[in-house]
Amino acid sequence: MKKSVSIIGSGFSALAASCYLAKAHYDVTIYEKNATIGGRARQLKKEGFTFDIGPTWYWMPDIFERFFGDFDKKPSDYYSIEKLNPAYNVYFGELDYISIEDSLEKICATFEKEEAGSGAKLRSFIASAQENYDIAIKDLVYRPGVSPLELVTPKTIKKLGLFMSNIKKMVRSEFKNKRLAQILEFPVLFLGAKPSDTPAFYNFMNFADFGLGTWHPKNGMYSVIEGMAKLAQELNVKIHTESPVEKIITKNGKATGIVVNGKTIESDIVLSGADYHHSETLLDKKDRQYSESYWKKKTFAPSSLLFYVGFSKKLENVVHHTLFFDVDFDVHAEAIYDDPKWPKEPLFYASFPSKTDASAAPEGKEAGIFLIPLAPGIEDTPEVREQYFDIIMERFQRLTDQDITKNIIFKESFCVNDFVKDYNSYKGNAYGMANTLMQTAFLRPKLKSKKVKNLFFTGQLTVPGPGVPPSLISGKLAAELINQHHPIQ
Repeated sequence: MKKSVSIIGSGFSALAASCYLAKAHYDVTIYEKNATIGGRARQLKKEGFTFDIGPTWYWMPDIFERFFGDFDKKPSDYYSIEKLNPAYNVYFGELDYISIEDSLEKICATFEKEEAGSGAKLRSFIASAQENYDIAIKDLVYRPGVSPLELVTPKTIKKLGLFMSNIKKMVRSEFKNKRLAQILEFPVLFLGAKPSDTPAFYNFMNFADFGLGTWHPKNGMYSVIEGMAKLAQELNVKIHTESPVEKIITKNGKATGIVVNGKTIESDIVLSGADYHHSETLLDKKDRQYSESYWKKKTFAPSSLLFYVGFSKKLENVVHHTLFFDVDFDVHAEAIYDDPKWPKEPLFYASFPSKTDASAAPEGKEAGIFLIPLAPGIEDTPEVREQYFDIIMERFQRLTDQDITKNIIFKESFCVNDFVKDYNSYKGNAYGMANTLMQTAFLRPKLKSKKVKNLFFTGQLTVPGPGVPPSLISGKLAAELINQHHPIQ
């Protein structure tokens, strides 16, 4: 007999889980609180401009291929991608930047030009990163974080030292040039912690960057959400928007349904793809696994101050993805992780999707997304947002040698308060819980509730961790656990 599954939220992990469950013949319904699907990956459309509100980087194309392949489909059945060249530019000073191109050969040549001998070092560094990538993707990330033994394989035992060391130590022992070291440390920011707090094993992110490259889905990351939703609907998943879940109903230690807009919906299984901390607040206190003090002690990935800006002209000296590392990274990182406060001189990232994709802006105009990483839970006011917009615009103009303030048609901002309001995000975090050593695999919040039967979780606060590809994997793992514990007879 069919079993019903109610899924809370419609981000990447929830949509992925819905597809796997529907394929296994569960009766699946998604409930999304916002007016559009996608969770953090929603879209903003204004005056002919289109912005991805959340993720803008398409990395690890193999994970997307594997996801769609599980349904005998290909990503290209739903959306098209192109490889970016350059993948991104990194600014260190006025018109002083390093361009990361679209092949390891070209990147090695760039490194060599910057520091003699570093090209050969990079080849060997990326070979080891690729080995770790293969172990991570084949052996580790598709495991449900139930037991420490999941981490113990003949291959991982050989890599034990890499779990004890950290990315910063590993990079700086090989690369003395500060600029090159910063470029190699950049990808772990996607994992939500400082390079000095991220196990060296995670250098597999460097292979994702330099080996697999940076891609762009036509019409933006939202086209991936639309593709996944289309697949879900082809598999008979029902999706309801403007349907906030107000309570998870339990009876005798078992989840029996949810309350949506005041209406009780009975369900055999409940799966939450919403923020984990928030999901547990939908339960009576006795049914919660983790206390408030548990969450307070955890290292959360940063929040962000984002600006979505429409420009009346094409911008110069920038590419689709442009990073601004012209200030001290360590000082900014302290303001996020060690002594949470607004950074005096923030690093920032800018994305100009209209450099690649004509759909992002009207002809002759430019769409710009600017992001400053911040400590979660920080005070967020309109005045502070305005102040930081001025700070980064002044630097942006100076570094790229152009005057653009008169060309701003509009700007919209999104920060800590919006992450809380729109996504019920704990402390307004943007990326979930960081992948530090003590928050890896089985040490993360569990996919299956330890207290309530028939209740499961998925997303970036559980396994495997932050980022879009891990969210797809998280959805698969949660669906497999449900199938294991509640098989359809």
